[in-house]
Amino acid sequence: MSDHKIRIGITQGDPNGVGLEVIIKTFMDPQMLDLCTPVLFGSQKTFSHHRKSLNVEMRFNQVRNAESATERQFNIVNVYEEDIPVEFGSSTELAGKYSLKSIEAACEALEKKTIDALVTAPINKHNIQSPTFQFKGHTDYLEARFKGGALMFMCADRLRVGVVTEHVPLANVSAIINQEKIVQKIKMMHKSLVEDFGIRKPKIAVLGLNPHAGDAGVIGSEEKSVIAPAVEQAKKEGMFVMGPYSADGFFGSAQYLKFDAVLAMYHDQGLVPFKAIAFETGVNYTAGLPIIRTSPDHGVGYDIAGQNKASEESFRSAVYMACDIFKTRAEEKAITANTLKALSKNEREFG
Repeated sequence: MSDHKIRIGITQGDPNGVGLEVIIKTFMDPQMLDLCTPVLFGSQKTFSHHRKSLNVEMRFNQVRNAESATERQFNIVNVYEEDIPVEFGSSTELAGKYSLKSIEAACEALEKKTIDALVTAPINKHNIQSPTFQFKGHTDYLEARFKGGALMFMCADRLRVGVVTEHVPLANVSAIINQEKIVQKIKMMHKSLVEDFGIRKPKIAVLGLNPHAGDAGVIGSEEKSVIAPAVEQAKKEGMFVMGPYSADGFFGSAQYLKFDAVLAMYHDQGLVPFKAIAFETGVNYTAGLPIIRTSPDHGVGYDIAGQNKASEESFRSAVYMACDIFKTRAEEKAITANTLKALSKNEREFG
């Protein structure tokens, strides 16, 4: 375990949205500073604009880099000096440009290991596009930057939902899913449940693609030809996996309570019920990567930006989860290291 408080890097998100509002509201609670050391990658000028719009007092510590962050204070690393205009509720080119500056600086800190985990505020996927950011969102960007397979994993207390296909048009889903891809996502989910959430023998449910999970081939064939074989393969590899289930009945009858996680085939199939059940406290976790990244499960909130209406519950939950995953990974690493030491000792003693 690290000898300092968990250092949480934070991106500001779109400065015209609710990101900085929920960040401020989260860390106005002094108990959050007992949990971790927050480091915002943004600008004290932009931060102060949002703080004044909320009409609140909040002290912060301006630092040159994350290494200089002070415990029990809210720290800001200035990644730009310009006093950019904040236009609440508007999608602008400047907002996208400075959203990206925040992300790039935070990722550099992750690479240097000067922060332990990252919590990202929401971005606008349109205005952030640039020659250096041609991705559908944070997940794709982080997957490319940190060179690993990623799983969009929506998490709340009693519900965890991952998706096989993320931000892709619905018309393309059937062509994208295949047995190999589904098994790969099941493995990522299983590994994350063990290493990130400390669940020793996770139970995973897999949803079908078509209404009524295809009705034995009457409504569609993907369940029989692709999804069921993937479930069987995962079982043969030692994982507890069930399905494919009909998505409407599965959530309507609360069957998700019997499982540690659910794998949906496409974005809305998983995220619509997830947000209906856990919108206030849900967290978007990017599983499968060597780094830890969480995010609130809502968007930029242009419709309520600058009106002091945004709830900080999801962002606070994202901070909690980032800290919990960091601790669980450290504990898992220590357990594995001790096991290897014991095995090595036995080999030396008994040949």
